[in-house]
Amino acid sequence: MYIALQKSELKKSMDDICKEMGMTSTTAYTIFASKVVRERRIPFEINADPFYSEENIAYLKEAIEALNSGKGIEHELIEV
Repeated sequence: MYIALQKSELKKSMDDICKEMGMTSTTAYTIFASKVVRERRIPFEINADPFYSEENIAYLKEAIEALNSGKGIEHELIEV
């Protein structure tokens, strides 16, 4: 799962991963840009995490309100 990183953390992680692959992040960007220009598209699928959909956020807000007002049901976490 993707974890949001601060820009400085993101850059460091990108640099570290590229280094493991034997290239710089500039080289990786150049490869990415070349592919975008050649194919005239972003070379991977971009989509929103459904957790952050309007419907789910509304559901979560309602559940929090119910819990705060004593009407909701608090469940124990189940370890699998």
